[in-house]
Order: sequence, then C-alpha cells, then structure tokens
Amino acid sequence: MEKPEYFNLRPEVEKAYGYSHAVKIGDSIKVSGAVSMDDEGNPTAVGDFLQQMKNCYSDLEKVLKHYGCSFDDVIVENVFTTDMPAFLEHAAYRNTIYTQQFPTGTWLEVKGLALPELLIEIELEVHFKN
Repeated sequence: MEKPEYFNLRPEVEKAYGYSHAVKIGDSIKVSGAVSMDDEGNPTAVGDFLQQMKNCYSDLEKVLKHYGCSFDDVIVENVFTTDMPAFLEHAAYRNTIYTQQFPTGTWLEVKGLALPELLIEIELEVHFKN
C-alpha cells in the first residue's frame, strides 16, 4: 500500500479552509479545485471571468510541476462555474492548455463557490508514470 503524498500550494489558506491542494498516491494525483486567489486567500480578478480562468490554470500548472507532470497527464477535468454562458464564451482558452488531447470531465453551473466573488473553480485528476 503506497503512502499518500500531500501538497499544499498555499499552506496557511488551505489549513484555514481545511483541505490539501493535492494528494498523490502511486501514479495518480487528485487536485482540489483551483480558484482565482492570492496567497492570502483573497479573490483576484473580481468580475473578470477569463482572467479568473487563467489564474485557475496557472495555479493548477504549479501543482502539476511540483509532481513533475503537465496538463498532458490530466485524465479528468471538472469545471464548476456560477456563469455557464461566460465559461462557454471562453472555453476555447482551454486549447492553449490541452495541446495534445482533452481529458474527460464535467462542466457544472453551480449556485455559488466558496466566496461570492469567485466565478470558476477547476479540479483535476492526473495519471502518470514516475
């Protein structure tokens, strides 16, 4: 049985909210939903959907790089948004993230996210060979 390896991108924020940003077990990594926030946990790009989306992917890339992998290793991407029309308007941005193939995934419109200023949250599952 392999021991889980936990990773915190923003340790103080994650401790305050009660989660780890990622957990690796064997060849699999589960990545908590990334949102547009600064290192103190304050929302960023308030009201700017595309910039919030870019900020999510930027944080997700940091997590992937920590484990030595990339978006090419992502097998599941789940998107939660409070504004599906805005997401659909900007979904083509994902072509710059997934240049080889798209992962499986689900897009869900939700009533709200952790903070009212947040418009999008993206979580990942990754599979790769060490």
